Amino acid sequence: MRLALVVDDPDARGFVHWVLFDVSAEATGSLPAGFSASAHAPSEGMNDFGRVGYAGPCPPSGSHRYVFTLYALDTVLKPPGTPRADEVREAMRGHVLAEARLTASYRRS
Repeated sequence: MRLALVVDDPDARGFVHWVLFDVSAEATGSLPAGFSASAHAPSEGMNDFGRVGYAGPCPPSGSHRYVFTLYALDTVLKPPGTPRADEVREAMRGHVLAEARLTASYRRS
């Protein structure tokens, strides 16, 4: 089983903060600190900041929600290049075994 993760901000019209895919499902159920920069990092897509990797919350004002959507897949995804979230979601079509969501909020102080 493989995993994919998309982190977006619905309060900013779905602004994407992280696209991660082809993650091997591990029994620990966690990602260690610095995971995305490690030699064993899975594939990452382009976020809406125009960069590859995780970009944390940064609402321009007020409080924003951040939705972490984790997908369990029955296949390895191999989208070409550095895909955006919509391209990864399209590649997952028909291969999603389960989906889980965590919504968190952040307010700039």
